Amino acid sequence: MTQKLFSSYDLKGLHLNNRIVMAPMCQYSVTAKDGKPNEWHYVHYLSRAIGGTGLIIMEMTDVDPDGRITDFDLGLWSDEQIPAFAKIIDGVHAHNSKIGIQIAHAGRKTENAAIPIAPSAIKFPGSPYKMPRALATEEVQHIVQKFADAARRAVEAGVDTIELHGAHGYLIHQFQSPLTNKRDDIYGQDLARFGVEVIQAVKKEMPEDMPLIFRISAVEYADGGYDIDHAIKLSKVYQAAGVDAFHVSSGGEGPAGERKPGNYPRYQVPFARIIREAVNTPVIAVGMLEDPALAESVIGSSEADLVAIGRGMLRDPYWAAHAAITLRNEHNNIPEQYRAAY
Repeated sequence: MTQKLFSSYDLKGLHLNNRIVMAPMCQYSVTAKDGKPNEWHYVHYLSRAIGGTGLIIMEMTDVDPDGRITDFDLGLWSDEQIPAFAKIIDGVHAHNSKIGIQIAHAGRKTENAAIPIAPSAIKFPGSPYKMPRALATEEVQHIVQKFADAARRAVEAGVDTIELHGAHGYLIHQFQSPLTNKRDDIYGQDLARFGVEVIQAVKKEMPEDMPLIFRISAVEYADGGYDIDHAIKLSKVYQAAGVDAFHVSSGGEGPAGERKPGNYPRYQVPFARIIREAVNTPVIAVGMLEDPALAESVIGSSEADLVAIGRGMLRDPYWAAHAAITLRNEHNNIPEQYRAAY
């Protein structure tokens, strides 16, 4: 019996063998502080491809050296970084999986920049964060171009899709949130403007049939933070600008207040379903979905089009293959070399 989780899926020109996504998760493993992936990243991502994952999204990859969370993050701010990414991407393709990359700028959440940048000079609470300076209007446009340049490099490296990180309190999120954007210029008068300009600039660097995914925090948990209605408005504007699917998460903009969520299986799935229905666009659901039956139910009940597995896939590189066995799917994706063990 073929479960929904293991049915194929097409997003524009991207064909996936199943609905399983490896969520982007920072490894903080760049050894030379040069932004280039190394052998750790190569083994890390290829093992999930061998394990049967339909779509792998590489971890947050920064558009500027001062846009990294730490000096040990990946980056695509230089053409010299392209070959190291291409090696991983070619390897994943050789094992019949597809791979994308999440590009981002940490903004005020960078830990190592001498002076972080942000929409407004509002510090992220706590250590090790520093007081950022507010970007001048013309500087914002330079940052937009850095996103476009990183997208060009990702395409040159061979990715199948690009995801923009507009969640978890990083720079795009900072611009779209009334908590962190107190500007009085065009980027403060329209909280979606920065995101729209990034989307449009990145789309110009992508092949016509390549989908653009946008990671969004559906709600903010800090007191006074935005709710799902604001996220829906943003999503509609971003879709019109060129987004093809939303990867729906929540929070990350600051310490949680009264709306602090409990962490339990599928706690973020309702946000994905609401955005899917309100915006009429494909969504990826994420958040403690590593139980195969639960992941199957999310797809089977049409709450999301794809499910992203994070920590569950850190624990088990072969999560997809093992999920197929658990669900008794005949296409269990076990590599021939390992079948003697099953």
